[in-house]
Amino acid sequence: MNTYLKTGLLSSLLAMTGIAQADWSANLGYASEYHYRGILQKESSANGGIDFETGGFYLGSWAADVGDGLEVDVYGGYGTDVGAVSLSVGFTGYYYTGDFDDTYEEINLGAGLGGLSLDVAVGQYDNFDGPTEDYTYYALTYEKSGFYGKYAGFTQDFDGEYFEFGYGTTIAEIDLGVSLILANDDLVGDAEESIVFTIGKSFDL
Repeated sequence: MNTYLKTGLLSSLLAMTGIAQADWSANLGYASEYHYRGILQKESSANGGIDFETGGFYLGSWAADVGDGLEVDVYGGYGTDVGAVSLSVGFTGYYYTGDFDDTYEEINLGAGLGGLSLDVAVGQYDNFDGPTEDYTYYALTYEKSGFYGKYAGFTQDFDGEYFEFGYGTTIAEIDLGVSLILANDDLVGDAEESIVFTIGKSFDL
């Protein structure tokens, strides 16, 4: 995720260009509702993470309260620029300390040009005691001056689409965001509209 803070975090990691020196950072946040990829995970959720970047490579972990324990994400990859195009490849695993959900693991591919970016994730869901399921997630995002719009969805064993529109800014070193999420009934069972407010803070370590 999907909150503005998490989508912003993952998108920035996937679009990362080369970095001259190693850098550690951390982040803390809160969302009025934690949505990920258009699906509500929990109302009123705190989150936090830590990241390491060097020479275009990145590695990090992020966790969020999902009610029945924590969602703990682990990710890593590499990003670079080819001319005006940003390219990236990485891995993300989503793990849970309780019974809220089961493990997801995926390969992430990203490309960006100006304010337009395309993200694709090809993954597998462990699905508790059922058969494992394969999925492909795709997201086309346009961002300008803090505003963004996203069209995204799933194929293979997962299905559904959503739109997300939002704005994020930083005031006195505090990150603030608001987003509108419009998910169709294939994704969430019944068509759903949600407004999400987020607040967060990033730290250099």
